[in-house]
Amino acid sequence: MKNYQTLFQSEDGNEAQRQQFLHHLQRILTTLDQKKNSEKTVLGESVQKSSAFYKKLVESSTVNEEGISMKEVVSELMQLLEGHPYQSHNYVTNVIPLSSIPGLLGMFTNMLVNSNSIWDVYGPAATECEVKVISMMSKIVGYDEKRSFGYTTWGGQGAVFNGLRIAIAKQYPNAKEEGVPNNLYCFASENAHYSLLKSIEAVGIGSNHLVRVKANANHEMDLKDLETQMRYVIQNGGVPVYVVATTGTTDSFAIDDVAKIKNITTKLEKEFVLKPIHIHADSALGGFYTFFNDYDFIKNPLQFEEPVKQALVKIQSRMRYIHLADSVCFDFHKLGQTPYTSSLFLVKDGSSLGLLDLEDFDTPYMGNRGYGSYHTSYTLECSRMGSSVAMYAALRAFGKENYQAMLANYVRVNLYFREQLAFQLPEVKVVNPNNVGPITDIRYYPNGSWEEEVNGRSTEAHIEQINAINKAWFEQLGAQRERVFFGDTTRICTVLAKDTKRFIPIAAAKMCTISPYTEVEHVQNFIDALKQTIEQLKDSEAIVF
Repeated sequence: MKNYQTLFQSEDGNEAQRQQFLHHLQRILTTLDQKKNSEKTVLGESVQKSSAFYKKLVESSTVNEEGISMKEVVSELMQLLEGHPYQSHNYVTNVIPLSSIPGLLGMFTNMLVNSNSIWDVYGPAATECEVKVISMMSKIVGYDEKRSFGYTTWGGQGAVFNGLRIAIAKQYPNAKEEGVPNNLYCFASENAHYSLLKSIEAVGIGSNHLVRVKANANHEMDLKDLETQMRYVIQNGGVPVYVVATTGTTDSFAIDDVAKIKNITTKLEKEFVLKPIHIHADSALGGFYTFFNDYDFIKNPLQFEEPVKQALVKIQSRMRYIHLADSVCFDFHKLGQTPYTSSLFLVKDGSSLGLLDLEDFDTPYMGNRGYGSYHTSYTLECSRMGSSVAMYAALRAFGKENYQAMLANYVRVNLYFREQLAFQLPEVKVVNPNNVGPITDIRYYPNGSWEEEVNGRSTEAHIEQINAINKAWFEQLGAQRERVFFGDTTRICTVLAKDTKRFIPIAAAKMCTISPYTEVEHVQNFIDALKQTIEQLKDSEAIVF
């Protein structure tokens, strides 16, 4: 008879099984540390994968008749670490964090008891932490914690999607049963995250009913165009139900003006006698800068330098109005520095979640009992991972000040990077100069300039030529990512071509500070890597300047 019980944690807490478990963990942690090199962005050596790599995995992978030993399993797990990206100080590719110790311990604690957020009877650890985190972050945002509520979900898209579900339910309470009307419209900046597009397709509104609002030169939603587009929809029989204001875009850290968006929707609601239009602040990335909403910039207790302080004041001038949105989100697995996936969806009026709730007879095996009082049948997910435990541990360990110091340092590094870039590489331009924060977007110009493009003075052919050069530059940067791991995007924004009058996507490389170990002293590494790859690009026969 197989002794499968040895593959589990002990039932009685005996030391022998605990020590065996700790031994496996120790092997993995030791291997992880042995593969680290603070000057590299990968663990161990990079692993080259052929074009047939995944095909071979498909052909060779099978479940054995007999299980292998735990020693062999752990050895295979350790092999997975080889060549894996790791967030050293040279890792500046995107908002993929180095998970903090409190975040890891919180996630680990939850996994040990497999706490399920769907019901407090099954997951008391997860549900208790969820309620605490909801209250803590409601106060940070500026919501009334006695009225607001929310839950942890699968990512920023989960928040965008569930905000849309609420938006529809507020306008059409019977849509759950009768289906979604065919005249609903959603609005977002052309620079908004594509999660809204997925959400609109999923609920059945249809992607043709997503109105992409023009962005201005600062990559923010153009408010005049928003009002124009909304009026056009209303006057043609459409019903605006959802506006997504991006408060910290993934590519440029642009922050849409929630206060002015709210003014527009309120004005249109009164003028056309509409039900309230739901505004969702997609603050998955930028929302953590609300930690500065009550920071005393005059006393400046953390003694931020003047340029850093002024940058934070600029960010705070927008983030302080995030409480005007009907819902917000926080991706703790971004600037919260917790493991994937840990996102929080907050609703200003928690009672609106009741519009999505199921009846007791629809959930016959949980929730409608005399014991247990926390049943989240309003979530799209049924079983939910207890990521709130990781969030709670991080919030308790960091407190406001550690988050403020870390977030300010991300700004500090970016400001210095921009300064050195202008001095050492004037042919590389910052294309989000007015968006201060943890992200700097750059574009290489062997001829022409960003000012010409953004002001509509470049031809379409010239814009596409610069795009091609920058995409080739991406390849050079990607090839040396083990040294400095930059990010890139093929559409940081769009610009108007002077000859064809078409809006053309702009490709740009990206530096995003996400590692707590990245300091001003490391910026020269980034500049040197850019210089080297530009020289390689110039030597490339594939590019004609």
